[in-house]
Amino acid sequence: MLPKALPRVVITGRPNVGKSTLFNRLVGQRLALVADTPGVTRDRKEAEAVLAGTKVLLVDTAGLEEAAPDTLPGRMRASTGAAIDDAALILFCYDVRTGLLPEDRYFATWLRRSGKPVLVVANKAEGRGGAAAAMEAFELGLGEPVAISAEHNEGVYDLMREIAERLPPPLEDEEEPTGENLPLHFAIVGRPNAGKSTLMNYLLGAQRVITGPEPGLTRDSIAEEFTGPDDKLYRLVDTAGLRKRAKVDEGLERMSTSSAIEALKRAEMVVLAIDATRGIDEQDLHIARLIEREGRGCIIALTKWDAVEDRGSARQQVIDRISISLSQMKGIVIIPISAETGEGMNKLYPALRAAYELWNKRIPTSALNRWFEHALERFPPPLVEGRRLKLRYITQVKARPPTFALFGTRAEQTPDTYHRYLVNNLREAFDMPGVPIRLLMRGTDNPYVDK
Repeated sequence: MLPKALPRVVITGRPNVGKSTLFNRLVGQRLALVADTPGVTRDRKEAEAVLAGTKVLLVDTAGLEEAAPDTLPGRMRASTGAAIDDAALILFCYDVRTGLLPEDRYFATWLRRSGKPVLVVANKAEGRGGAAAAMEAFELGLGEPVAISAEHNEGVYDLMREIAERLPPPLEDEEEPTGENLPLHFAIVGRPNAGKSTLMNYLLGAQRVITGPEPGLTRDSIAEEFTGPDDKLYRLVDTAGLRKRAKVDEGLERMSTSSAIEALKRAEMVVLAIDATRGIDEQDLHIARLIEREGRGCIIALTKWDAVEDRGSARQQVIDRISISLSQMKGIVIIPISAETGEGMNKLYPALRAAYELWNKRIPTSALNRWFEHALERFPPPLVEGRRLKLRYITQVKARPPTFALFGTRAEQTPDTYHRYLVNNLREAFDMPGVPIRLLMRGTDNPYVDK
């Protein structure tokens, strides 16, 4: 989890009262999805913030609704309840424009019974009349409200100071992780309903993300830090399902997709979740190409493995499609798992770590050039415009992913077929299956030639 020394400030209230707008305002950046549609937020979203000099962990929650526990709103309310249990302070938001509704009064009573400190936030209180209208909130019995407009940034600094004053004295900070102690940052991506959130909950050992049979439950990217069974730190991000562009609706789903792609770009490693009961399709391959194009390390998790009857065929179908359609990912680690039964889950962390090491791999220049000479002898460079290319030497310029520069006369004219030969041979020679490799062709001479 994120540092325990930080007091948790949990933002609650019924749907569409501006909770996510307030969350973004206090954090200082647009992290939570915001739209006019009620119920945009479904899972808790957390981020560190500094409020009037006090460092806190802000938690945005789903809108509170009365509902049966087995319904989606009921599961969302249970998630909010779990956040409240860990709160140092609760910000109870309501909409001044609509005034207090019966739902506001119901949930104010619910919060009062929790025994947690509650600060009432009268949101959308723009202009001169806003503060006066907010006085209605006194009847909730939760003390004096703070009138603000999160959208227009009115009264927000007063709210920050009020929050800081109500929090207990800060605990001694935990030591900041550095160097090798930094968490491995990985994201779970895939089509809608591929089992991503169920996998995240299993890895965290808690019902952190709302799950269910309805596709597209996750809308925002949800991040958590935790210690794995190998005693190493991880930062895990669950993302919204990625559908074909033609099937993505305007507005909210497009924002969810953008959030998922942004999370993928910020990650170091990616777990591509493929529903084993449905097999791999063109959308899975499209997501895999996106992962490779962004240069992220990757492993594939075949989810819902407990429901697969012909397991050998299901696994081979994925291997064959990857080999044929994605040569850059040939040999990628594929792990059949079931987050319901735990089958295969013990293999996930070792595979993730092994792929991470390959993604960070550096090869000595001397070893590279010995391989390079052998590769040229095996298949000499082709003729281009009647003249043979003179490829001279190679060096690794960076890792994450492994990136190499090949120098030589007219090297930039190297045909794609020969470029692929070099990349595939390099991958095989240095045992880097499934890792994106970049080979840059530089048309300059070796500076040490003729010296």
